[in-house]
Order: sequence, then structure tokens, then C-alpha cells
Amino acid sequence: MKTNLQDEVKYYLEIGDDFIMMNDLIGKDLKMTYLNQITCFCGDLVSEVFRMNFCRKCFFEKPEAGDAILRPELSKAHLGEEDRDLEWEKKYQLQPHLVYLANSAGLKVGVTRIGQRPTRWIDQGAREAIVLAETENRFEAGQIEVALKAHMSDKTPWQRMVKGEDVEIDLLTEKKQAVQYVPDEYAKFISENDEVTHIEYPVTEYPTKAKSVNLEKNGSVEGKLVGIRGQYLLFSSGAVMNVRSHEGRHVLLEF
Repeated sequence: MKTNLQDEVKYYLEIGDDFIMMNDLIGKDLKMTYLNQITCFCGDLVSEVFRMNFCRKCFFEKPEAGDAILRPELSKAHLGEEDRDLEWEKKYQLQPHLVYLANSAGLKVGVTRIGQRPTRWIDQGAREAIVLAETENRFEAGQIEVALKAHMSDKTPWQRMVKGEDVEIDLLTEKKQAVQYVPDEYAKFISENDEVTHIEYPVTEYPTKAKSVNLEKNGSVEGKLVGIRGQYLLFSSGAVMNVRSHEGRHVLLEF
């Protein structure tokens, strides 16, 4: 889903060349049925994908599925070394990146390209986020993240997040403490921007129990939509569906 941060996050579900304003469906009954087809990143229609919503060929060949996508510390473009496609990797990796702290039902550290702020935070369901460092490339950000992962998580506890089990965290205090863990050679990238970004999600109620729905296994999901947080659709029944993990699937949406 595409997002836009206003007073609360606005969600748009792309369907071909059109889109649906998902916020307008909250409080309504809807049904999403899987049509047993997937369009891979390469544009091919496939019956199943391998990992990261890529078919097997794309996963092992496309730079968009390279190691540095999930592990920034493995970036090599700054050395002029190719992983899969050096020209693409230079464009992606050799641009400013942020290392941030976020409150996503718990404290976490993460890395994103500077142009993905605040989209990355929204996708993770963060209530708030603060920039720790602004680096010149992906590798530098990855090295800082690795150092901080020894002291805090880099994962979002999605079960707690979709149930609204939030905790109060003083991100400015956490940033001041995290600075000591940044390796000396990267201390010059520590950001002086101490602004905390606050994010509100369109949720009327949180489920007390959350059951993740996989359309390929369950076939469909239906019920009253009570909210959206991160990339999750929240239903009154307790069913939650990660839209991002279903990217490329062909579905019939009824409401």
C-alpha cells in the first residue's frame, strides 16, 4: 500500500492503474479472495514465488534481491565492487541513508534511504521515530546499525504492534544513549536533528488476539475492517493481513 502522512496515515491500495482509498473502508465489511496468480517483479505470471515475492530466477539474479537489500553492511558499491549489477547498486547504495530509532511497540534500530523518510517508519507501524545518523552511503549506515544491534532489536514485534500493545519510550533519551555505541569512525555522521516524528494510524479498535492470514493458504479473508497499521489490515475477528507480504498476488476485492 502507498502511504501519505497527514494528521493520520492515509493508505492507498494500487490495483492496476487505479487505486482505492483504504481509509474509507474502515468500519465496512470487505472480502479479499486470492485468484491463484502472482505477477513477479519481472512481470511474469507465476503460480508461486521463491523469497521476498521474487520468482526463483529473479531472487538469484536481480540486484533488487541482493544481499545488501536486507543487510546494508554487506554493501560493496562504495568499493566499486559488483554484486549483481554495479550500475544499479551504485544508484541505490551510494546515496544518503538514515540510521534511525523507532518506537514500534518497542525500541528498534533501522536503516533507510533518506528519501524513504517517513515511509519506512510507517511501513513498520512506528508510533514515533528519530534520526540517529545521516550517512553518505548504505555501507556506513549498515555498520552503525550492526553496532547498535548488540544493544537493541532491529526487528518489529508485529504481534504486539497489531494489537496496539504500545510502550512509552523517550526517543531523545534513547538517542543520547545510543550515540555511545556508534563506532568512532562513524561518529561524524551523528545527526543534530533531534525532532521526533509522531505518527497516527487509522485504527478504530485493536484486536485482543491476532491471527495472521496468508491468502495462499487460507484462500480469502473477510470481515469488518477496523484499522490499518504498518502494512497490516486489521479485522474485528482478530484476523490480520500483511499486504506487503502479498505483493504481486492477484485478488478480488469486494466491499
